[in-house]
Amino acid sequence: MLRLVAAVLIYGFIASVAGAEHDVLELGDDNFVSTLKQHETTLVMFYAPWCGHCKRLKPEYAKAAELVKDDDPPIKLAKVDCTEAGKEICNKFSVSGYPTLKIFRQDEVSQDYNGPREANGIAKYMRAQVGPASKQVRSIEELAKFLDTKDTTIFGYFKDIDSQLAKTFLKFADKNREKYRFGHSDNEAVLKQQGETDKIVLIRAPHLSNKFESSTIKFEGSSESDLSTFIKDNFHGLVGHRTQDTSRDFQNPLITAYYSVDYQKNPKGTNYWRNRVLKVAKEFVGQINFAISSKDDFQHELNEYGYDFVGDKPVVLARDAKNLKYALKEEFSVDSLKDFVEKLLDNELEPYIKSEPIPESNDAPVKVAVAKNFDEVVINNGKDTLVEFYAPWCGHCKKLTPIYEELAEKLQNEEVAIVKMDATANDVPPEFNVRGFPTLFWLPKDSKNKPVSYNGGREIDDFIKYIAKEATTELKGYDRSGKPKKTEL
Repeated sequence: MLRLVAAVLIYGFIASVAGAEHDVLELGDDNFVSTLKQHETTLVMFYAPWCGHCKRLKPEYAKAAELVKDDDPPIKLAKVDCTEAGKEICNKFSVSGYPTLKIFRQDEVSQDYNGPREANGIAKYMRAQVGPASKQVRSIEELAKFLDTKDTTIFGYFKDIDSQLAKTFLKFADKNREKYRFGHSDNEAVLKQQGETDKIVLIRAPHLSNKFESSTIKFEGSSESDLSTFIKDNFHGLVGHRTQDTSRDFQNPLITAYYSVDYQKNPKGTNYWRNRVLKVAKEFVGQINFAISSKDDFQHELNEYGYDFVGDKPVVLARDAKNLKYALKEEFSVDSLKDFVEKLLDNELEPYIKSEPIPESNDAPVKVAVAKNFDEVVINNGKDTLVEFYAPWCGHCKKLTPIYEELAEKLQNEEVAIVKMDATANDVPPEFNVRGFPTLFWLPKDSKNKPVSYNGGREIDDFIKYIAKEATTELKGYDRSGKPKKTEL
């Protein structure tokens, strides 16, 4: 019986995936142009079967195709295998990396696709590409249907569609069609229901409505700039749903509650905790920003604070205006959150620093820096300093290790410190822009606030020549060109 149930579940999953895949057009050199000419708007993914990024995108892409398959105006999603049936077409469109996504109007390229890479985001982005930027609503029934959505909407009510306010609205909508959802109406019955004949409102998604703030906010400005500011200030409300696609909308100082946020499968449970955050947020309007985020989508952020696991209750983390990190250590409650916010605003909290323990001994030629001793070992050591940020798993770092150690040994008697820090186990100060490994910086002893990125060679002679030239005081053992000085007997 168990085997039968398992087989049914597996079959259902495979059928679901296969069904979604079926909604993606498979194109090649022989049918690319003829197929695209039949469709007004098509998103095309150029891929290679061996590409890891392509493999991760394919199920999301298929799901997005399923989401938009019945849309009007119609949208199609297609794919081209650049290693087999679509070699010529991929060369024609200068595809050099995978996956490459492009939007076509019939068989002509309209633009590169630079939107989200998850199903709902792809669907939303592509829906913004078709039809007018703002949906015209022609009846009260149509309005109710239009507002029955998971998205926040910017809506205009206009007696005269040629009024200045209407023109401002439609122009703004056209420029921002990919980011926001717009609608408008000049229908007499719709306007009569509103009681006003000229206004723009922001209507928050129904699942985000709550008793602490209005679901509909009226725009009081007049210009495009005013409208842009109005939307940015009000779009997410007191406690916004922060996703991977919207994370850049949320500015510091920011407090985020991480838990099982899921408005698809568990909206009631999601709002249970959000309402408790809202209860605190309403007391600090204008002082600090609040958000909720899915613990699964933002595990990388939780890891930055030392959290490998989040239980049933939210974990609350914060960043202040200086981007310093803080964590609510007590169990989440309305009272503990309020106390945390008050102490954060009064500068009474110790920032959280991810750091390895300070080494008991640091006598080796290459000094070890961790987050807790970084100022002592790097900034306030009174020496010119070369610091390497590395990752233990990095092959290039491992190759550099013996060279770096030899360099440190050669400069042991100089006023130069050779330092390394594991950037995966320690917080890196924000002035050091570390995006890959190894990354090296040179810090002259009298201007440590201006680290210089080291982009020279990585052999021992390359380092010696660079340091000999840049050292604040000429080295004892090398001249300015990096040649060893002769030692008199």
